[in-house]
Amino acid sequence: MSPLPKIIAPLDPDFQPASLFNRHYLAAAKKSGQAVPLVIGLEREGGFISRYETMVKSEADPDTLRYVERLVKNLLWVRGGWKIYFGGPQQTGEYIRRCYSADGDRKFDVELMSRVYERPFEVVVMEAKSVPVEKEMHVALGGHLDGCRIGFDLGASDYKVAAVRNGEVVYSDEFPWDPKDQPDPQYHYDHLNNGLKQAAAHLPRVDAIGGSSAGVIVDNKIMVASLFRAVPLAQFASAKNIFLRLRDEWKVPLEVANDGDVTALAGAMSLKANGMLGVAMGSSEAAGYLNSKGGMTGWLSELAFAPVDYNPNAAADEWSGDRGMGALYFSQQAVNKLLPAAKINLPAEMGLPERLKEVQNLMAKGDPRAAKIYETIGVYLGYAIPHYADFYDFRHLLILGRVTTGQGGDIVLAKAREVLKTEFSEVAEKIQLHVPDEKTRRVGQAVAAASLPVIQR
Repeated sequence: MSPLPKIIAPLDPDFQPASLFNRHYLAAAKKSGQAVPLVIGLEREGGFISRYETMVKSEADPDTLRYVERLVKNLLWVRGGWKIYFGGPQQTGEYIRRCYSADGDRKFDVELMSRVYERPFEVVVMEAKSVPVEKEMHVALGGHLDGCRIGFDLGASDYKVAAVRNGEVVYSDEFPWDPKDQPDPQYHYDHLNNGLKQAAAHLPRVDAIGGSSAGVIVDNKIMVASLFRAVPLAQFASAKNIFLRLRDEWKVPLEVANDGDVTALAGAMSLKANGMLGVAMGSSEAAGYLNSKGGMTGWLSELAFAPVDYNPNAAADEWSGDRGMGALYFSQQAVNKLLPAAKINLPAEMGLPERLKEVQNLMAKGDPRAAKIYETIGVYLGYAIPHYADFYDFRHLLILGRVTTGQGGDIVLAKAREVLKTEFSEVAEKIQLHVPDEKTRRVGQAVAAASLPVIQR
């Protein structure tokens, strides 16, 4: 059982931060005298292998099983993989193998990882010393602003485009759409292509196109994305190759990256710093990471599916069915989840973007109910940052997205800093929190995305 937070989330008093549970468990394991090494390896495309080393009790008691299962879940969605090398106690390893199987409790994760990497998912239990050595990726990407470029950023409720000429933004706009409920991928293609044409009208020519999109993207192909959740599997190949089709039509270099990675790139470009974790709070939670050398690692960084709340009664994610996932804590979904506790009643037919706007309007009028929503998200964030620091080596955290717009964003950051100072002073000293200005918050990702391709001269 983890200790109670020193700072309680105003609208979610049962919030059980992952960061506190994990630290409490590790301290208890060391004190027990029964701690043994645990090494988890994750293999993904191209034979890349990520390793994570910790310790656990040799006995498979409930706290150990909870710690290890949530750890594996986090590692899968932070780093990705189709194969898990479990180097630790046999009984605990067999428990993980059952959980992460085609008919286990985590069959959603098994299916998704199999689709992402196009390999059958498996868990191999072994001794810690037998886990393969680490082999990580480092790719320098983006930062090119020469020539005439178009950048786009695809979200669940709108998509943004920007026309950039030699680093200067000459046009930017955003367009509403409803991609998640559209079964025909031509809908997605036509909407995005129309946005590109509107941006192109503000440039003398188009030399390159760069994109930012929610979902898992490998070699400019969408492997998994909530934007295409309504597309039948029989038609998914067309959706998967939408960016390749656009590249062929426009006949220019085109590069697309996960929206979280572009968030991190935007932060690195604006701050001229590396070791950057970017978190965008929009229709869902998007995240991306640039390591200390300014390179992308190829990790998934799909923090929307990474658990931050270990309360067994936390709200369940509608897609995965699992509880305590980041999407319900750092997004429009988080705002919507907190409305009842805040005693804010809105029409049932109102969509999430409109609900957020109503909360922002109340915040602008000084409504204390709206302030409590942002304070709660701030507490969530303050406890999530040290949790993320267990998996990423970063010194800068960039927070942006529609949820952080306006006065509410200031409250979120202030509350997060309060939590760090109170509970995690060592993290507060190491990691700086940043927010972009209002313009960058709304179109920054589209501009950074425009810098992804290299123009062939």
